[in-house]
Amino acid sequence: MPTAAPPQATLAAPYDRVLAELATVLPAARPGTRLITDPLRTLAYGTDASFYRLIPKIVALVETEEEVVRLLRITRSHAVPVTFRAAGTSLSGQAVSDSVLVVLGDGWRGCAIGPAATTVTLQPGVIGAEANRRLAPLGRKIGPDPASIATAKIGGIAANNASGMCCGTAQNSYRTLESMRLVLADGTVLDTADPASCQDFQRSHGALLDRLAGLGARTRGDEALAGRIRDKFRIKNTTGYSLNALVDYQDPVDILQHLMIGSEGTLGFISSITLRTVPEHPHKASALLFFPDIGEACHAVALLKAAPVDAAELMDRASLRSIQDKPGMPPQIRGFGPDAAAVLVETRAESAAALDANVMAIGAVLADCVTIGDSRFTTDAKACDGFWKIRKGLFPAVGAIRQTGTTVIIEDVAFPLPRLAEATRDLQDLFVRHGYHEAIIFGHALEGNLHFVFTQAFDTQAEIDRYRRFMDDVAVLVVERYDGSLKAEHGTGRNMAPFVAMEWGPQAYGLMQEIKDIFDPDGLLNPGVILNGDPEAHLKNLKPLPPADPLVDTCIECGFCEPTCPSHRLTLSPRQRIVGRREIARLEASGDDPGRLAAIGAAYEYQGIDTCAACGLCATACPVGIETGLLIKSMRGERRGALARKAGSLVADHMEGTLGLTRSGLRLADLARRTVGHGVVQAAARALTGGHLPALPHSLPTAASFALTSDPAAGDDRPTVVYAPSCVSRTMGPAASDPQKRPLPEAVESVMRKAGFRIVYPEAADGQCCGMPLESKGLIEAADAKADAMLAALAKASDGGRHPVVMDTSPCTLRLRKRAADSGLRILDVAEFLGEFALPRLEIAKTAGPVMLHLTCSTRRMGLDGALTAVARACAETVVVPPDVGCCGFAGDKGFTTPELNAHALRHLPASVPDGCASGYSTSRTCEIGLSDTAGVPYRSIVYLVDACATAKVEQKARVAEPAF
Repeated sequence: MPTAAPPQATLAAPYDRVLAELATVLPAARPGTRLITDPLRTLAYGTDASFYRLIPKIVALVETEEEVVRLLRITRSHAVPVTFRAAGTSLSGQAVSDSVLVVLGDGWRGCAIGPAATTVTLQPGVIGAEANRRLAPLGRKIGPDPASIATAKIGGIAANNASGMCCGTAQNSYRTLESMRLVLADGTVLDTADPASCQDFQRSHGALLDRLAGLGARTRGDEALAGRIRDKFRIKNTTGYSLNALVDYQDPVDILQHLMIGSEGTLGFISSITLRTVPEHPHKASALLFFPDIGEACHAVALLKAAPVDAAELMDRASLRSIQDKPGMPPQIRGFGPDAAAVLVETRAESAAALDANVMAIGAVLADCVTIGDSRFTTDAKACDGFWKIRKGLFPAVGAIRQTGTTVIIEDVAFPLPRLAEATRDLQDLFVRHGYHEAIIFGHALEGNLHFVFTQAFDTQAEIDRYRRFMDDVAVLVVERYDGSLKAEHGTGRNMAPFVAMEWGPQAYGLMQEIKDIFDPDGLLNPGVILNGDPEAHLKNLKPLPPADPLVDTCIECGFCEPTCPSHRLTLSPRQRIVGRREIARLEASGDDPGRLAAIGAAYEYQGIDTCAACGLCATACPVGIETGLLIKSMRGERRGALARKAGSLVADHMEGTLGLTRSGLRLADLARRTVGHGVVQAAARALTGGHLPALPHSLPTAASFALTSDPAAGDDRPTVVYAPSCVSRTMGPAASDPQKRPLPEAVESVMRKAGFRIVYPEAADGQCCGMPLESKGLIEAADAKADAMLAALAKASDGGRHPVVMDTSPCTLRLRKRAADSGLRILDVAEFLGEFALPRLEIAKTAGPVMLHLTCSTRRMGLDGALTAVARACAETVVVPPDVGCCGFAGDKGFTTPELNAHALRHLPASVPDGCASGYSTSRTCEIGLSDTAGVPYRSIVYLVDACATAKVEQKARVAEPAF
């Protein structure tokens, strides 16, 4: 199996010398894992959420500040440009490069909360939502709240001065900055919170500080210029550099660090940042308010500006049309007129009484506004989350319905609030004039900030010219008619760089050029971004989006999927797999570069196909629900061919025998392990399988042995459940080293009987399987046939769906639920059964020691992570759910055949195991194998924990109510 990284490309000078020198700075366990030059992965990393693509010659994964320092000194000595990248959710092309792309590795996740949580110090690799998760128990959060906060990292949030729906202009990175630690273009480190560091910097870079101080003094002394800058930043503005630093501060260090905010990596590297936190009020209410037209909606927003409102999101009629069929949307939207608009409002407070007062105040403010439909506020968290989730999905919603091959573009402007309605209508007129009939407008209306989304083809010069004319007209409209911001919060990037001088004028633009020269006189940091003398820069290096497969053609390459993916940074993420597949499709269609096609295709076998866990978690983060694993399974099926499909059918038809052989193999492995040792067994297994089974975990299961016998029906008044043990739980028992020796079905039966249930098994239960092992290998037809046969047996056992079916393995539950959507069967995952039906009928004595809990991918996808956690907490005083562990990467049998995927996915797990922890729990036997090996404590089904803590309720206490199945 090809576990080595792809061969590195031969680079021309000076990149060959840079690569050689960087190899001494960035050591790697395997070649090509931290310095990447192969055609597939450089292409994959040359993609961000924008509609631009540049392919870097070298991708360097850095782990420490010292590595950044040495990298900058090496690249500077060879005059080679460098671009820094965090999560790559940038929308304006500021995170791509055709030179050296520097990507944050795992070593940038530090988070230190200050006294009383009034400040938080974050390294640039911390995801924004993770910072908020850590602050939440203390009632605080960071100010910036971009829609991409679940993916975007602090480095990018600060470097773009990202804001979002609730932070306005008062709580963005610029306004909440306390201090930062940064690396300048020459490799010098400055910690603005450390007086000694500042003194050292004064001695080494006094001339730079003097230039900044002089620039500030000169700007503040020009009343017209200073006033112009202050006016420009009264509304959201990320066009160009943060010139407000020159008028807001006099200390050159303060000017320097505030200029870094919004500089998009063109002035230096932020290696740590301390932000002042803001309150996260526990009580919230939201309302989706509808108005007859955009004018009335904007009138309402102007009134709300002075009300206790934390967010007001404007949506035009086209926006509403794109989401009106989404779950949770009021059905009345469909009947609204062609000019209707909406404002999604949120208010927050420290107490329920204060929240009620806010809602009343807002109602009074809006009393004279004309609304249509229901205008009530709700405090229901699920309803509120649904509203905001749909609002955040407006951008990709357009992308998902675009014509294949076109690009979805989002622009981001701001207008003075009193003229918002007029400006919105003018934008709508521009759409009509240029033929963008699918365009929608929405945005953070309290700040006059509008986003508009449209689709654009770049495959002909005529289409590029149409985009050029449209953007020219947008610039004239925003700048000359309304004196607004061409970029309000998404950053200048490449997309608006040619228009910065137009917005700011020659004098202010000259300040920006001086700033760039002070920080980066050689112009090597992210060239072409923010300042770009090419008036057509926004029309070059446009990203192709050729059709690749209907399963993924709606992908807009936003990258929201990446934090969920267990193979991200080992090989490829879902976004990168789609990028690679699109390039293969493009090359196949064009036929113009067979060598590149062969190289990318060969690398994709391992990078794209073999190391994909196909766990489906990417679909939970994807705004349009793309499950990249379905594409990979399809490709696996194509790769295997007809012979493999026949073999899959044979296995499906003889499942009982196949499982018997597996049990025999486990018995032999256990015997050999006890006789000659684990190492000898592993070497033998590797030799016998030709290297296809490179790893036998120390926690290898023993063979399970258990008789599946239904309870008799006669004279039994207990509620009936159909128990469908998975083929894995029927085959794999606990590991030999696990103190627990009983097979899972025995533990499930024990809990069911304690809770007073009658157990029924389906016919021929030993041969039943949901088909998951076959599906994961791309043998979809055989997998579905096996699932259908199992569903037929379950329908009979459940008396046509009268009795619920309980499954003990979450991946199997999910697969059968999807296959049985219209069958009338109620299929319960073990977490549901335990929490809703078993625990209320049991006496529980909590265990005192801490326990680990792993939430499987399937559990999360079914929305049962909360249910499983509640079961664990009902049985243990302390439950640890590691925040840095998602999919375990064992992926059925991938833990045996591709162990590096499991190791990579669980690399953060050991640090989360608390002292005194003796066990972990989950709901998938194969996941538990890898978890046990990595954590150093045995993982087993959550059923074992419940069984250990539970006793039957005493009969004479009270008759336990019948479960409401």
